[in-house]
Amino acid sequence: MAEITSTKILLMRVSFAALAILVIFFHLLPLDTLARNWAPPDLLMLLAMAWTLRRPDYVPILLLAALLLMGDFLFHRPPGLLTLLVVLGCELLRTRAQTQHETTFVAEWLSVALVIMVVTILNRFALSIFAIPRAPVSLSVIQMFATIAAYPLVVLFSQGLLGVRRLSAAEAEVMGGRP
Repeated sequence: MAEITSTKILLMRVSFAALAILVIFFHLLPLDTLARNWAPPDLLMLLAMAWTLRRPDYVPILLLAALLLMGDFLFHRPPGLLTLLVVLGCELLRTRAQTQHETTFVAEWLSVALVIMVVTILNRFALSIFAIPRAPVSLSVIQMFATIAAYPLVVLFSQGLLGVRRLSAAEAEVMGGRP
């Protein structure tokens, strides 16, 4: 039985990496070359947070950091800044995931929204300290709210199609005993 669970965990880690690469790929496609007045949600951040909260064993920190850093390089963002903030946010959510087995979805959504707001504010603050060109505040706020609003859709997709369900209390105890 241990081989089955470790195989499933490995399969889900590969699935997470494939999904992240797919999101990056579609984000890089030149579908619209005109400037927009709105910003789409950060799906890579949402996938990381949803999977980290629901199944922390599917998203190891090194895999997450590597995928986010690849996104930083490909999206021409300052390498490592958003990666660091999202990894720290996901680790905060990971510690909360072990205590939130019976919380409601609204409480989960609020905690993710708070982390997304902090990540956005700290990212803009760090960019302004180092005088790095950044998007207008309105676009950052629109992207932040779009990201928060898209969280239920990402959870529905992850849970409905991929089977990434929240850990039960018994599963969390078993995982808590793992080194």
